[in-house]
Amino acid sequence: MTFDKQIKRRDLLKTSAMLGIAGAAGSVAPSLLKAEPAKPKEIIVRAWGGPWVEALKAGVSDPFTTKTGIKVRHDLTEDNEIQPKVWAAVAQKRTPPIHINWDTTTNATKSALRGVCEDLSDLPNLKGTTDLAKPVGVDGYPIVNTYGYVYVLAYRPSAFPSGPPASYHDLLDPKFKGRLAFYNDGIGFHFPAQVAGGGKLDGIPNNMQPCWDFVSKIKTQEPLLGEDPDFVTWFQNGEIDAACTISTNALGAKRNGVDIAWTIPKEGAKFDTDGLWIPKGHSEGDLYWSREYINHALSKESQQIWLDGLGLPGVIPGLRPPPGLAGDPSYPTKPADFDRLIRISGKIQVENESEWFSKFKAIMQG
Repeated sequence: MTFDKQIKRRDLLKTSAMLGIAGAAGSVAPSLLKAEPAKPKEIIVRAWGGPWVEALKAGVSDPFTTKTGIKVRHDLTEDNEIQPKVWAAVAQKRTPPIHINWDTTTNATKSALRGVCEDLSDLPNLKGTTDLAKPVGVDGYPIVNTYGYVYVLAYRPSAFPSGPPASYHDLLDPKFKGRLAFYNDGIGFHFPAQVAGGGKLDGIPNNMQPCWDFVSKIKTQEPLLGEDPDFVTWFQNGEIDAACTISTNALGAKRNGVDIAWTIPKEGAKFDTDGLWIPKGHSEGDLYWSREYINHALSKESQQIWLDGLGLPGVIPGLRPPPGLAGDPSYPTKPADFDRLIRISGKIQVENESEWFSKFKAIMQG
């Protein structure tokens, strides 16, 4: 893959966001069909809450509404929760509960392999994307990857006066009991935990006992478990000192005035992608305008604002890196930037992720 063409992001201050919206409003790509079908009153986009949906709204949804007049409603149901509902609707030939799913690429790949995704391979703006936009392990573009991200170790500098935590083992200090946070299914932590437990990455997925051994040690620290919006809130409220989370959440807390930093410990950090896809079963008109929405999300103007808000490297060449993030380990753009990042085959993740989630939860609840 070629990542050196990618750069992104900027401060999601309301004033600058509004200026960006004005620039992006006229950039919706030409119609995907010769004759535009009737416009729906709204399209529903599943999204994550907190700074995630705020950035999507500023960079993609609001400009799309300005251009087309179509309202965009954001459904904040978690991706794992909505997945079976979408699958059931498609199987029963009912209209799906959402028009567009903003999803992890792993979850989206499960849906693609199930055959419930519309084909997006003829979107005009795909021609201008980097290799990161192409999903791996599936034919064509049932999903369009829109950016990459890193699960960093975010921390409160005042809790680490000697400098950034060098290892996940540093979190086992008794003073951090009740002061750590992870995703409630452990996503992003499984792979560095494998290394921290003395295992090897090539032991994934067949020999992951080292991972579970280290997760058990972390469990004794009684960490908080949650989802993306929770991490921002916990750091803002001073409830945690460190967390394995996507860098966007740490950035969101920092932009809200919290003294916070992030690092990649010696065990490494997981790198992954998210994407957009459309469930089968919508009317011709709804499908048409949903495709227009995703095509718009792949425009340079929308990616600049959207990913400035998230602080993540996108899939369009020539984006301006936001202040302070050029060269940051959470913002990889060159091949060398990936040396400390852990990238596991999408196929392995699709086949094993549900089991990993269940195992992590069982340990934490045990």
